[in-house]
Amino acid sequence: MFDSYLFPISYAFMSFPVAALLFTLPFLIVQYRRYGYIHKLRALILYLLLLYLLNVFYLIMLPFPATRHNPAPAGGSLQLAPLQFIEEILHSSRFTADDPSTYITLLSEPPFYQAVFNVLLTVPFGMFLGYYFRTRWVVCILLSFSLSLLFEITQITGIYGFFDHPYRVFDVDDLITNTLGGIAGYRTALWISSALPRIERLDTNEDLSAKRVTYTRRGIAFMLDACVWLPAAGLLSLSPAPYPVWITLAVYFLLLPRLTGGKTPGKWVVRIRLQGKSGRPELWRLTVRYGLLYAVLPGMNIMLFDSAYAETMNPELAASARGVVLLADLLFLIHIVISIFRKKELFYERLSGTRNLITWPEKVQQAAADDSPQIAQ
Repeated sequence: MFDSYLFPISYAFMSFPVAALLFTLPFLIVQYRRYGYIHKLRALILYLLLLYLLNVFYLIMLPFPATRHNPAPAGGSLQLAPLQFIEEILHSSRFTADDPSTYITLLSEPPFYQAVFNVLLTVPFGMFLGYYFRTRWVVCILLSFSLSLLFEITQITGIYGFFDHPYRVFDVDDLITNTLGGIAGYRTALWISSALPRIERLDTNEDLSAKRVTYTRRGIAFMLDACVWLPAAGLLSLSPAPYPVWITLAVYFLLLPRLTGGKTPGKWVVRIRLQGKSGRPELWRLTVRYGLLYAVLPGMNIMLFDSAYAETMNPELAASARGVVLLADLLFLIHIVISIFRKKELFYERLSGTRNLITWPEKVQQAAADDSPQIAQ
């Protein structure tokens, strides 16, 4: 009886790691922009929501027809009579209201457990709306109905024309039971919310100025900066200008942070900035920091492993130099791993006297506080 449900659920769990990977980068950026940091409970809830939506999608859509050229449903593709499932239950079962012994027979009737399944399907959706998103009950009803309608339209259109004909019936009872499930989940969220942390108060006692900027956050900033800097270096290399890589490095990572108070476009997106010993980073500190990070070790790797440059060196000297550079690469990697686990500064940060800080304007913090809606009772 439950095999038809376990099959799509297994697909949802198998595809979750891929979906989570695609979801992580936009999730982190939004959290950094909106809240200034990542709260573990908030992250857990949103990933559970992602897993839930995957399960709903596969439960509704699978199994697909064997071919795109599927036949039309024999009994038609529309069921527009409200509460038709009640008549089907009474017709197919031995249930009688005045005989309790017949109640158990309902559990084995497909129309009954299908209706129960449709209700349970959107209970978690209503709970997410009520507890995390703090919506009002009217909004919950509209969103639950809209979610159900989206799936029904997707089915009756054969996934928007991918299949020749609908492979599921557009059933108005599904809209009713799914909406009831959303309402039930919303009411459940009201009942249990007193025993759970209040979502709108998760950030009340957080001091962002004292929080450490994680390497994940810095890595995202670097990745975003690379998406700007590398194309700029490529464009400049098409011109007669000498040393396009070094020129764009100097402009992007030295002059720009100096003029913007320690920000690059990537750092601005994740709300961090560089700070020197006395506030705005001096140009010499930026030169030491990024010179060590982008010029010294990477520069040696580029020169020594470039075949044209290596040909100008003595073979024994070139081999020895490569060994030294590889050892330096290994030591740098070990240093990064140790710094990550011990939460210490990297060597170029200590030598340059610079560090990353979270940028969180007061007006943004106040807007986030004012934007936290109260749950409707």
